[in-house]
Formats: sequence, C-alpha cells, structure tokens
Amino acid sequence: MILSFLNTEPADEAFYTENLPGHTLEFVSRPEAVSEEAELVCVFLETRIDAAFLESHPRLRCVATRSRSVDHIDLAACEARSVAVAAVPAYGTDTVAEHTFALMLALARRLREIMTLPKAGRFSYEATRGMELRGKTLGILGLGRIGQGVARLARGFGMRVLACDPAPIPGVAEELGLTYVSFEDVLRESQILTLHMALTAETYHLLDKEAFAKCRPGVLVINTARGALIDTEALREGLESGHIAGAGLDVLEDERVLRDSASHIISAEIIKKLRGDDCASEARDAERLREMQELMLGDAVLSRRNVVFTPHVAFNTVESLAHLRQGTLENIQAFLSGAHSARPPG
Repeated sequence: MILSFLNTEPADEAFYTENLPGHTLEFVSRPEAVSEEAELVCVFLETRIDAAFLESHPRLRCVATRSRSVDHIDLAACEARSVAVAAVPAYGTDTVAEHTFALMLALARRLREIMTLPKAGRFSYEATRGMELRGKTLGILGLGRIGQGVARLARGFGMRVLACDPAPIPGVAEELGLTYVSFEDVLRESQILTLHMALTAETYHLLDKEAFAKCRPGVLVINTARGALIDTEALREGLESGHIAGAGLDVLEDERVLRDSASHIISAEIIKKLRGDDCASEARDAERLREMQELMLGDAVLSRRNVVFTPHVAFNTVESLAHLRQGTLENIQAFLSGAHSARPPG
C-alpha cells in the first residue's frame, strides 16, 4: 500500500519508515506530488484536503492528520467518498498551556516594549511598568484538555479563574478551583481572556466587535487555538482604541504574515497573478482581494508594540512531537489493520 506523507521532517521520516514496514512510504512537500495511487495521506495543518484533492486521488481511503484540529479537511467530502479521517486528540496539552502563559507573561511584563525602548535611548521605568498575574481574573474560553492545563497553571499563579464551555465537565470546577460562567459573564469580568476552542461554524469570529465591546477596558487577549476564532479587524480596532490593552497570538486568520512580511507575500501574489491566466474568474479575484485584506489587517495587528506573537509554534516541543508521532502512527496502524477503524477527530 502507498502511504503518502506531506511536510515531514527527517526525524518523522525515520520514525514512520521504521514503524511501517511492508508498505511504500513517500515523503513529499506539495499536495500535487502525492501519488494518484496513494491509499492514505498523512498531513499537517497547512495542507488543505478538499473535494478536488479527493477527486484526483480516487484510491484514497484515509486522511491521517498530525494535529487535533481538522478544519483543514473537508469532512463532508471525505464522508461522501467513504474516506476515513483520523486526528490526534491529545498530544500537546502541557506544551500549549505553558506557551499560553509565556505569551501572557510577555504581555503582563511588556517584554516587547522593554526590548525595544532601551535601544531607542528613551528608557523609562514608568513607561515599561508591568503587572503581576496574582489576583487577576483569567477567563478561559473552552475547557478541554488544554483549557484545563491552563487552569492548573493559573492556580499556581494565584489567579481567579472563570471558564466558559458549551459542555461543562462534572467535577472539573471543583478539582481545578474555578467557576463556570456564561459567555457574557466571562467577557465582562475577565482581565485576561484566553481561547482554547475548536474552530467550527459556531465559533468562527467568536470574539468580534460585539464581543469585545462587552469586555472590560484594558483586557488582554491570548490565542493559541485557531486564528479565525478572533475577527482580526475587530481586534485591530480594539487595540487602536485602547479598549484591548494587548494581545498574545500564536495563530492568526492568515498565518503567512506570522512568518513573513505582508509586502513580500503580496508581491509574490502579484507575480503569481501576472504569470497566471489573464481570464481568471471574478470569484477568484474577489478571493484574492479578501486574502490581501486579511494580510494587511494581520500585519497592522502584529506591528503594534502591545502585541506579542509567535508563528504557530505553541505545540512545538520535543515531548509534544513525540506524542504526536506516536498518536499518528497508532491511527495509521488502526487503518491498516481494519481499513476504516482509524481514530475519528475529537
């Protein structure tokens, strides 16, 4: 059987080659390079699996993603073609929770400002004064494994913890010393908000202009979950007005700008357009315009001194990746042994 892996590192390739003997493994960097004969494809978040990909790979029977999230996969299209989808529900709980606090501490102690002001010769203790986390109210949106990990760390920092989740887990509030509240209450009372929810149609732009207006002035916002949980334009407006005092971001609606400048990305898109079909459809042109607008919005947010950001690396530790490789391997082995018994997303 041909098993195709996208965007892997040498350590990944060695691991899967050793543990999946008897099959043909191919390691490629682009979806277009996946063999038409592949029966399983293993992807990461940056690879979109849609109806067109499935159509061009008729023998495909399983998509195994090296992630918990599955919003980069067209689940309806996979179901229609009887293609199993397998995700890894838990691998970076402690890692992402710790990174959440890294961003939170960077904001609370104004590290970005402190690192730049002295070089400009304008150092001031008053201008760079931070705050303690002890005694502050932390609002957690989404109390799954990672949200619970954040709550445990918050307890160690002496914070008051509020949580909002559509499906409260019995006993967790008592165990972690937190209080479940409504969405409106967590917005109104929290001095720091952190997101730990999956991206769905219901949670898309969960924090928009209306939601931010309900937050207390000076709120700090942390997002290590999915970029589209936050309306980037609403975030920019809140930061500019001062209603939002700062943001710590590991994700963004268009994450390309986390790793490259908007000007470089837009230049590349213009060149692509000039080299492409002059008769491109209006729909595609409109989509490109929307992408450019998102890039510029993201760039405007990231350029602010009260924003700290990392390029979607909250999961990226030795321990987390070891769990991820093992979980993915188990999903692939389950598929190979039972065709459609791979672990579903969740």
